Amino acid sequence: MLTPQRKQRILEQLARDGQVLSKDLSARFAVSEDTIRRDLRELASAGRLQRVHGGALPSSSAIATFAERTALKTDAKKTIARTGAELISAGQVVMIDGGTTTSELIKCLPNELDITVVTHSPSIALGMIDHPTIEVILIGGRLYKHSIVTVGAAAIEGIGHIHADIFFMGVTGIHPEAGLTTGNYEEACIKRAFSARAAETVVLVSPEKINAASAFVIGSLGLINTIVVDSGTDDNWLRSIEEKGVSVVRAE
Repeated sequence: MLTPQRKQRILEQLARDGQVLSKDLSARFAVSEDTIRRDLRELASAGRLQRVHGGALPSSSAIATFAERTALKTDAKKTIARTGAELISAGQVVMIDGGTTTSELIKCLPNELDITVVTHSPSIALGMIDHPTIEVILIGGRLYKHSIVTVGAAAIEGIGHIHADIFFMGVTGIHPEAGLTTGNYEEACIKRAFSARAAETVVLVSPEKINAASAFVIGSLGLINTIVVDSGTDDNWLRSIEEKGVSVVRAE
């Protein structure tokens, strides 16, 4: 089998099974594991998958630019955001991560809702500037332009002085074994810092993030309490998430 054909078969198996293992691919194609690792390395360089220890996972399309991500799975994001907004109660301190799904979340907050929102996203803060009863605390730091959020030591310092009721975490990938991932090292640090200061952490999981992975690990699924997913999400995948102790809320 020629290399391009083998690579295509690898991608087909990855799409079908949600992960591939180098050892199994070596046996399937009767080639060395070094050859398989080279295939995976080249596919990763082309953005077709994310290499992990022992194999590969689907790469997340959620690491594209903010403008490009805004166009991804828009209907599902809106439905998930509406359901996520229902988890917020009056009087709470709510941490909201940057991202396209959380941008939809703030549009769903009722006008009469009286809460305090803490965010490191200037766009999230600006999105609530006309909301009559929401107090907004904007965490400062160095602006990471790709995601339009602040990062760095100043942001970590600001987050460390807050006790929140709930944190809506943005991720680019969620996988039962690989856990929660994102596309930037500093963003991963900020997300862990937010989660550590919240009584409950929720992830709004749009379809392109499911079973996908990016280069930087935020943490295992033990870091979060709840995920909100589209009603059409695969039941087997959801069971694998629930087995990790995470509650699942289906958006209708």
